[in-house]
Amino acid sequence: MVIIGCDFHVGFQQVALLDAESGEVRELQLGHREQARQFYAGLRGAVRVGMEACGYSRWFERMLAEMGHELWVGDASQIRASARRKQKADRRDAQHLLGLLTEGRFPRIWVPSPEERDVRQLLLHRHSQVRERTRVKNQLQAMALNEGLRLKRKLWSQEGQRQLALLPLPPFQARWREELLARLEELDGQVKASDKLVEREAAQRPAVQLLRTHPGVGPVLGLAFVVTVGPVERFGRARQLASYFGLIPSEHSSGERRRLGRISKQGNPLLRFLLVEAGQSAVRKDPQLRQAYGRIARKRHRAVAKVAVARKLALRMYWMLRRQVGYPAVLEPGPVQASPSHSVVER
Repeated sequence: MVIIGCDFHVGFQQVALLDAESGEVRELQLGHREQARQFYAGLRGAVRVGMEACGYSRWFERMLAEMGHELWVGDASQIRASARRKQKADRRDAQHLLGLLTEGRFPRIWVPSPEERDVRQLLLHRHSQVRERTRVKNQLQAMALNEGLRLKRKLWSQEGQRQLALLPLPPFQARWREELLARLEELDGQVKASDKLVEREAAQRPAVQLLRTHPGVGPVLGLAFVVTVGPVERFGRARQLASYFGLIPSEHSSGERRRLGRISKQGNPLLRFLLVEAGQSAVRKDPQLRQAYGRIARKRHRAVAKVAVARKLALRMYWMLRRQVGYPAVLEPGPVQASPSHSVVER
């Protein structure tokens, strides 16, 4: 077997290679993309490549998959923490990755399939469209308020749009209004088209349909949850999933003093945003979540209550997939596996 530690960069990669049969060790720098393709295409037998999780590497991952080589992606923070020396260089990083691979200490993480990554891109694209539409609406709302037109949500009705279009404005502001209204109409069409694609993808996945039985969970959140979490069995306990999403408090404790701060926010920001949004909808339909929200809002703050409800919703969705039960069967008590901490080994 050939084992390779790969320190990947945008324009090149530094590799440290070990031939397990002959014991030969080589180090070289490969340019992207043709030089790297020629090198890996010339390798024979079983090949395992280890690299840190990083961006701009999808072409490299696809290339190794086409050649039949095995790629291991490691947790970058754990890899850096395991390096003892303070000297950091590309050659030393590649050697360190090779050492972790050969010693069986490589912190491998789960990597979604190309299809799942493509669905993630669809969700990110839709989210950017929705955010852009919100910005346009905010500008139009501000324009209406400046002219004394206070309709709130009714501004987006046909009557509200008519009143907005009839507002007497100076020439430049009138032109800006027309551009914003045209942009809003364009974005509405784009979001509707993206929603249809999301609905089609969600309909093809039984796990998403199961999650949608819970109040507040729609096709966007259900699909995002499934393609982000992956095999739910890789989480031994629901609390590990909450840690994976960054919905547990940060902690700075020492000795007998325990200090808990705000949530860590170390997980997927889009999914965390969707969970908070869906939690506000679920509160209106689920008595238990409504009671929990009211209790925390009175004691702490409504913002804290929203995050707490989002965490409870994420844990319910975890158990729905783990037990393969819908709502409200997930509310019934079931077996819970013990776990000493919130930490997650596989990210």
